[in-house]
Amino acid sequence: MSTLLPIGEVAKRSGVAASALRFYEERGLIASERAGSGHRRYPRPVLRRIAFIVFAQKIGLTLEEIGVELGKLPPDRAPTRADWSRLSAGWSDRIDERISELERLKAGLTECIGCGCLSLDRCKLANPDDRAGRSGSGPRFWVATP
Repeated sequence: MSTLLPIGEVAKRSGVAASALRFYEERGLIASERAGSGHRRYPRPVLRRIAFIVFAQKIGLTLEEIGVELGKLPPDRAPTRADWSRLSAGWSDRIDERISELERLKAGLTECIGCGCLSLDRCKLANPDDRAGRSGSGPRFWVATP
């Protein structure tokens, strides 16, 4: 049987606020056991799941996507190297897409600041006659080429 940790200890060790831990639990991303007093107690392997959640959010996965990925891991023990390897195998493309998106944003920001907003004919933010709107909703110049 693994050691159970109180929510304060899990928050301290994971660097995630107790309120976020309760939120993750409500979403089914982590699970706790209740002590006789009703206080949450987490099995030690939850620390790895929380680290995964934090990492996955940083690379842009939604909580729903994170839940699907966590569902591929064993719920009753810390994941092994093989478990993590299987889980992360398809992530290289996702990370490369994120890097590419950030590079586009950086280039656009540099160009915009460089022009001093004096060249609206070249400005990525200018959108005469809402021509970008024909390509879809949202910031089309940043998320895709219109």
